[in-house]
Amino acid sequence: MATAPKEATNTISLEEICTERQEPPKGQKTFTVEEAVETIGFGRFHIALFLIMGSTGVAEAMEIMLIAVVSPLIRCEWHLQDWQVALVTTMVFFGYMIFSIVLGLLADRYGRWKILLLSFLWGAYFSLLTSFSPSYIWFVFLRAMVGGGVSGHAQGLIIKTEFLPTKYRGYMLPLSQVFWLVGSLLIIGLASVVNPTIGWRWLIRIASIPGIILILVFKFIPESARYNVSTGNMEAAVATLRRIAKMNRAVMPEGVLREPANERRGRFKDLMHPKYLRTTLQIWIIWLGIAFAYYGVILASAELLERDLVCGSPAAAAAAGEEAGDDSEESRSPCHCRLFGPSAYQTMIISTAGEIALNPLNILGINFLGRRLSLCITMACTALFFLLLNICTSSAGMTGFLFMLRALVSANFNTVYIYTAEVYPTTMRALGMGTSGSLCRIGAMVAPFISQVLMSASFTGALCLFASVCIVCAISAFTLPIETKGRALQVCM
Repeated sequence: MATAPKEATNTISLEEICTERQEPPKGQKTFTVEEAVETIGFGRFHIALFLIMGSTGVAEAMEIMLIAVVSPLIRCEWHLQDWQVALVTTMVFFGYMIFSIVLGLLADRYGRWKILLLSFLWGAYFSLLTSFSPSYIWFVFLRAMVGGGVSGHAQGLIIKTEFLPTKYRGYMLPLSQVFWLVGSLLIIGLASVVNPTIGWRWLIRIASIPGIILILVFKFIPESARYNVSTGNMEAAVATLRRIAKMNRAVMPEGVLREPANERRGRFKDLMHPKYLRTTLQIWIIWLGIAFAYYGVILASAELLERDLVCGSPAAAAAAGEEAGDDSEESRSPCHCRLFGPSAYQTMIISTAGEIALNPLNILGINFLGRRLSLCITMACTALFFLLLNICTSSAGMTGFLFMLRALVSANFNTVYIYTAEVYPTTMRALGMGTSGSLCRIGAMVAPFISQVLMSASFTGALCLFASVCIVCAISAFTLPIETKGRALQVCM
């Protein structure tokens, strides 16, 4: 019995209680959103929330990975140079970078649910328009707009985070990676069937369907109760909590919901507040490095497999040369058409499947070692596997290295997503996630120049650069000032 007050103090520390909070009338019982979420516990509402909000990852993965499977076709249709094809991906991430900050700011001020709905409407609209692009310029512009819409999908993760009880966040949030995997595999599978038959324009139209379906089911998910409390809308927060309790067949805490409203929401200068300055800067470094490594692995795969021929036997290299000769005529054509064959799609599926390989270990690490140490370990292992790519090995060995790299960079994303959503208070959580996502896209835009330009000039130099960035991220993760494992979500600064 003596330990209960101590546990309560650990769950909601005194520094998380805002100074604006008013004392309740003497003898009146009160509770906070955090206490209500913990009392109601995990149940049917959270399963529905996980399936609906998690499915945003399916739509996001399909839109982001779409460029990888349509690039050969648009290259041929519009006679594009290599830099023009690369520019499409860069502009998608540029749109993501700009809108990520804007939508994060708006979400903290006007609500997560509204911005999530807006982002899906925006993304679906411009995705459909892309399929009617009359020229390359229009295609680039419209895909940049799609990237802007996709950036708002992070609000789905924030809504999940703010509704989940503390002990379930470390388990349920990493499982969301399954939805990204499903979306990636789905777009690759569809491309292998649709591209050779009815063309890339129909592939884009089909890829927009999951996003449209999700728009129709968003009405079943309420606005975050934590957000409503931060704006002073106690009635809406209580109604939401009662709805969750009813779905979970649980009881609400006794008393009246009392938490401070805070008019200071979604302000950039709060990210630079002395309390969060170091955390913010280190998180930005980690996000940028993780995206740099993730998209570097994807874009460098062709270069890595090509180098593997040098390490193989002369007979293997000759055989590979004969295979390449089958499409050499296409490669020499004016439009440089290099359409994917069945083997290319198969390779993409195998490497993509690696993204979930370490999920069980990642979940265990997050929950038992903590967010910081788990991220430090996976980032250090990522650096190690980048260096291992310098070793001459068989095709199977190279595929294994790439498989492990995809698994590790995916685990890095899982952990940093959770940490970022947990470390900031409600009044700036969406903005913190938005700015981090924006820095992440800068890493994604730089990655092609290292994977496809520097790597062709200095293979070892490019791999050492990737490894060095991962080491810096590992150190930043280890020295983060706040550990969020088992820590209640803060309401305000």
